[in-house]
Parts: sequence; structure tokens; C-alpha cells
Amino acid sequence: MNNFFKSGNFLAFIVILLLPITGCRRKYTPRPHGYFRIAFPEKKYISYQGPCPYTFEYPAYAIIKKDEEPEAEPCWINIEFPQFHGEIHFTYKEIKNNLGQILEDTYSLAYKHTVKADAIRERAFMWKNKHVYGIMYDIQGNAASNVQFFLTDSTRHYVRGALYFDIEPDKDSLAPVIRFVRKDIIHLIETFSWK
Repeated sequence: MNNFFKSGNFLAFIVILLLPITGCRRKYTPRPHGYFRIAFPEKKYISYQGPCPYTFEYPAYAIIKKDEEPEAEPCWINIEFPQFHGEIHFTYKEIKNNLGQILEDTYSLAYKHTVKADAIRERAFMWKNKHVYGIMYDIQGNAASNVQFFLTDSTRHYVRGALYFDIEPDKDSLAPVIRFVRKDIIHLIETFSWK
């Protein structure tokens, strides 16, 4: 037994015994949460020809439903994206010498998201031949609505759209879906016309 203590075997035994103990003291860093891979459908569009004074093309994978809220007006609709748990709230107003007030309200609704937004970018649209003028608000960050827009002929008609998701805002997990739906919104705006 004395030879065991005097030889290098005892030292090797102690090192082997202490190695797992010292290895367990290392801090454990958990992996960050991953996000599910999202399969996006092929882009195809359908023409909307409802009873209201506007028409546009919307994605074939979306569903248009009449807004059933108690305060909803006749030409208010929701463009739902069931696979993404999102929808565009689409409202219509007839202009009655109040375009300035309507545009001010629109600006306020878009910019009330500055509390959570990292940035808000505006993109103007104008088609004189169709009498369609508007702005799209691209709201970056963890805002409740990441894309909003309005379109008007500046004399009689006005519509506003706002994209919402039925989940807690998280810019990292929603970013691919927002990019995908933003293209659909731009297509809607570009194909929009008054009846």
C-alpha cells in the first residue's frame, strides 16, 4: 500500500477523482429559444369585388370577412391570414370636408406605436390616373401593428389598413411573416382602385 502512495498512481487517482467535481462548477448557459420554420404559401392573388366603392387584389391564402364589431361601419372588412394568426383591419370612410382631420387621426394612430417601435418608415404611393394617393407606415420593432397604410382619392373616399397578429409582439419571431405579408399589402395597394 505504501508503494501506491509513493508512486504516481495515487496522484493520478486524486486527479481523476477531482476532475468531475471541478467540471460541475462551470456555469451552464442554456441555448436560446429557437423558432419554428414557417412554410410560406405560393403568391397568388384574387380580385376583391365587394359592394363597397373600392376594389383590389388580395392573397389567395387569405380570407375576407365583414367586420362584425358593434362599432363597425358597412364597408369595414378584415383580411385574415389564418395560418399566421394575423389580419388586416380594413376600414372605409366617406370624406365630408374632413380629410384633414382624417389624415391627422391616421398619423396619430400610426405614431402612437413609437413607444415600442425602433423606427417608423413612410412610403408614399401616388397614381394620378386612378386617383389613388396614400402612405404606408412600416413600423419596426415590437409594436402591436407593424404595417399600416391609408389610401384616398382626396375628395370623396378614404380607406385605412392595419396589420395585427393574435400573438404577443416579438420582432424576431414575427419578422419573416411580416416581410411576407408586407409584400401582399404592397400588392393590394398597387392594385387598388376606386369604383
